[in-house]
Amino acid sequence: MIAFVVPGRLNQLTGGYIYDAHIVAGLKRLGHRVAVKDLRGAEATRVFASLPDEAVVIVDGLAGGVLPREIARESHRLRFIALVHHPLAHETGISKADARRLWRSERETLQHVRHVVVTSPATASLLRREYAVNARRVTCIEPGTDRAAASRGSGRSLLSVGTLTPRKGHLALVRALARLKHVDWHLTCVGSLTRDPKTVRRVRAEIRKAGLEERISLVGETSSHRRLRQHYARAGVFVSPTEYEGYGMAVAEAIASGLPVVSTPTGAIRQIVGRDAGILVPPGDVGALAAALERMLTDARARRQFRAGALRRRSALPTWPQAVRQMAAVVRKVAAE
Repeated sequence: MIAFVVPGRLNQLTGGYIYDAHIVAGLKRLGHRVAVKDLRGAEATRVFASLPDEAVVIVDGLAGGVLPREIARESHRLRFIALVHHPLAHETGISKADARRLWRSERETLQHVRHVVVTSPATASLLRREYAVNARRVTCIEPGTDRAAASRGSGRSLLSVGTLTPRKGHLALVRALARLKHVDWHLTCVGSLTRDPKTVRRVRAEIRKAGLEERISLVGETSSHRRLRQHYARAGVFVSPTEYEGYGMAVAEAIASGLPVVSTPTGAIRQIVGRDAGILVPPGDVGALAAALERMLTDARARRQFRAGALRRRSALPTWPQAVRQMAAVVRKVAAE
């Protein structure tokens, strides 16, 4: 039996949950018996206690990182695999005290699991350096991408996909676009407007301050994969000024749609975009972001070249079946130990 422990509903369209849902569905297709355990309203102690001895338990890092005692208590009889999308202590916008507390908690958790799965080589390296995780206990399984038709949007149609949190860099994006009022563009931001109300208020205030209410649409979190694919298909340029990523799934989906990208070299984004599919700028550098966007919006030749690069690179992106087979191999290894 495999138990897959998540902190909330599995059908949420954010990077981590999309990854988890694909892995769960793929393992089931391979014939594994997988029970999803949603910790909303449930005590982790009771959830773990209900599982049979020797069960393989994959714990999403958003849950496992704050459950060191519960995992330690059951580690003698359950075979835990930690799935770390990115370390909790590296979330942007939290206090130093909270970062230190989360670092201690997640570090303790990682000492009590049999194996650790990460979604990018950058995260694997970080866990070795800062969390004392032996490299032999770490497997990198990059997210897959859904094969998509090439985007058909105009060069003025900008798309950003990501929950409005400090880490995703929406404030920097609005400030950069405020410098480009002389250029023809419209930005659509797809992402939850309820998870971090403080950030949403700050972004809305920045939009009003810049007088961009008619040019920036905050459409909220989309309710289906089909609608999300439609947003990619209608865009002309993808922008993600993220300050930190474990991998960069939204950027990979943009490349899969043949979209030229403006982003930052965090997580695996440098490898995903390369030199020929977009422009990468330092996180938080509003001037560099504005310059990159202006080039994308006004230089049609460069935009065509980056689009051609994206169309070339998308064939090399990992697939979900590949990711599922890798996870299945990790499960077999842990079960056999």
